Amino acid sequence: MFIKRFLAALVLAAVGIPAIIFGGHFYAILIMGFLGVAAWEFGRMFRQVDFIASEPVLLGGVLLVAVARHYFPEFGAGVFSLLILAAMTWHLIDYERGRDRAASDFCVTVGGIVYLGWIGAYLIDLRYLPDGLWWIVLVLPAIWLADTAAYFFGSRFGKHRLSPRLSPKKSWEGYIAGIIFATVGTPALALLWHRFGGPDLTWSQGAGLGALLSILTLLGDLGESMFKRQAGLKDSSNIIPGHGGIFDRIDSWLWGGVIGYYFIIWFFLH
Repeated sequence: MFIKRFLAALVLAAVGIPAIIFGGHFYAILIMGFLGVAAWEFGRMFRQVDFIASEPVLLGGVLLVAVARHYFPEFGAGVFSLLILAAMTWHLIDYERGRDRAASDFCVTVGGIVYLGWIGAYLIDLRYLPDGLWWIVLVLPAIWLADTAAYFFGSRFGKHRLSPRLSPKKSWEGYIAGIIFATVGTPALALLWHRFGGPDLTWSQGAGLGALLSILTLLGDLGESMFKRQAGLKDSSNIIPGHGGIFDRIDSWLWGGVIGYYFIIWFFLH
């Protein structure tokens, strides 16, 4: 299992790191691919409990929202609105054909488009901010630092369960350790990046970003756990050997992308 996890991580790094560094279409297409696969996993999870999203509208919608937000931002809201109407049309027809749970199916389809398409597209927006490379390699490592510290400290010292129903292995001790490490580690990382040409953050700005990310991105992890718990699944899929699915890997990134984007807009680019 360890070898599978290690090799899969190497492959992901070999693709992801150059995409982050070079940006452009390579990065945008990679993120859109991740979001598209996550949308397929999202629909699959709900199908386990007989909520049947429209796969064409869900998958196509997530990709169309991401494409519009990145390449045609002036049409982003319009594309998003038309997709909601398309989802309603699809499920109205489905109900007429005998699908009694079509109203609930509609909510699943729209929920996936909103969460993975609209929110997920902030991962692209973040990279395309001024100094976007430096922001993306500050925001994502801050999340990883919090997750890693929470895992190791929670495994060793965790006694009080943070969310017994959603994620019984997570502990308050691990969560607090993750916040501390991200709050201290993010400004240190920002200082390192500044030496190589990254933006100049004060210690308090870096600590604020790290604290905010570590406090809130856990909710992305728990949110995906909620989907999996309802579906009775351990992982969103088994597409990545030893790691589960794409949604399992980007659940915290979704929150980190939008939180990091607006933090940077409000405190640095406003």
